[in-house]
Amino acid sequence: MNFVSSSPIETEIVARQLSLFAKVGMVILLRGDLGSGKSTFARAYIKSLALGETDFDVPSPSFSLIQTYNETRIPVAHVDLYRLGAAPDIQELGLRELVSSHVLLVEWPSPAIADLSADCLTLEFSGTGHTRQIHATATGAWVQTLAHNQQIQKFLSAHGIDPKTRTFFEGDASSRRYEKVQGKNGQLILMDMPQRPDGPPVKHAKSYSAIAHLAESIRSVVAVNDQLWQMGYGAPQIYAVDIGAGLALIEDLGANVFGPLMKSGANMSLPMHTAVEVLADMASRTWPSSVSVRNGAVYNLPAYEMEAQLIEVDLLPSWFHLHVHQCQAPSAMNEAFQNLWRAVLPFTVAPNPVWVLRDFHSPNLIWRPQCDGLKRIGLIDTQDAVLGHAAYDLASLLQDARVDVGVDFAAELYAYYVALRKSQGQFDHQEFARAYAILGAQRATKILGIFARLHGRDGKPQYLQHMPRVSRYLAHSLQHPALADIRQWYESEMPSALAVGKSK
Repeated sequence: MNFVSSSPIETEIVARQLSLFAKVGMVILLRGDLGSGKSTFARAYIKSLALGETDFDVPSPSFSLIQTYNETRIPVAHVDLYRLGAAPDIQELGLRELVSSHVLLVEWPSPAIADLSADCLTLEFSGTGHTRQIHATATGAWVQTLAHNQQIQKFLSAHGIDPKTRTFFEGDASSRRYEKVQGKNGQLILMDMPQRPDGPPVKHAKSYSAIAHLAESIRSVVAVNDQLWQMGYGAPQIYAVDIGAGLALIEDLGANVFGPLMKSGANMSLPMHTAVEVLADMASRTWPSSVSVRNGAVYNLPAYEMEAQLIEVDLLPSWFHLHVHQCQAPSAMNEAFQNLWRAVLPFTVAPNPVWVLRDFHSPNLIWRPQCDGLKRIGLIDTQDAVLGHAAYDLASLLQDARVDVGVDFAAELYAYYVALRKSQGQFDHQEFARAYAILGAQRATKILGIFARLHGRDGKPQYLQHMPRVSRYLAHSLQHPALADIRQWYESEMPSALAVGKSK
């Protein structure tokens, strides 16, 4: 594969585009004569990982040999081997250790690092004057990355978007990626969600994602978002989609995301009360169990049944126990825990199930005061929607794992929700309170396991900082009489889950 650059700016554009796919363990080898554009590429690639800092300094590693950047969105190391030739000297640099935690950009690569990573991209720069040919040779994950990048370029061009406007927007705990692009009428979001392969079987020959009903393709995004938008909620419009490639151009709902607003100390009374109004309104509606997708197919929303709920709570003995005790939980402990949940989860079966978005919390809610009514709450990350009890999403909102929702404020919002539901007609407050406590405890249990897994399996320790908050939510929910047996189990078998972050 070849890239053609007519100027240093064009070389920087190539670097920025490839940086959009940066992952720890990837290696880029930069070959070419002096002045061929290797350093231009490397600096642009690193600056693109600097989360928008325009004055980000990228010094040459010619004398230091290695320059690391650990504060970028993906840690990156810039290596220059021009002054080294002997394999022993190169081995002393510790590049094999560094590639386990960084993306590596290596100028003047030596044959001694040929097997540094299975995911290697070699870029050979050649040409004269202002024109450069950049010949790319890929192995491992880079093969699919380059092919997918071409798909994105063609998709954008087909819909009137200049691919040169692509910039990183964000990623999340999943495999989805987002970019910002400029259309004729303003900024849009490119959603990149290719069909992911099913994971290994964990139970009854099914993967975790299949049991927990996690979306595996962009088809669910299109189906759920279109339905929410048609029903008058603030989901983004989808302007174009390629379901096969997993690409969509969607409306940019703005930058007023609840999480950063809350952390900045903004007055969240009106936004949070409006979010509660959205949930109360959703609880009053009749929701379909299947919706059409734009390609003519039908998407069936799964029920949030006991099997899905149990596989989620199993994350605690499977991963949190490992995180705390450095060993797997005994099978008898898992079985006893599952049986306790089997006794209470039937209380969360709703006679008239609603769409439960499962991620109705600060990272996925956007305040849009310029809009009317319920559309003031922008809704993203809705693709894992299931049919279930309305209490789950209220627990997601008021027991936010990422930011603190004060006890008194949460109580005020809960009371507001109850008043809205009562104004709609018949509403069993006690039944709802019981379901709210059970689902709040189930959700907190799941999240403690997920955060432990993100740290232990995926190398993302940043999620551990949220564990104390989730632990407090769990302890609060377990005070409900319906959860007395599960509370006793926690106190005897896993007290650490109720005391994360507490001093000994």
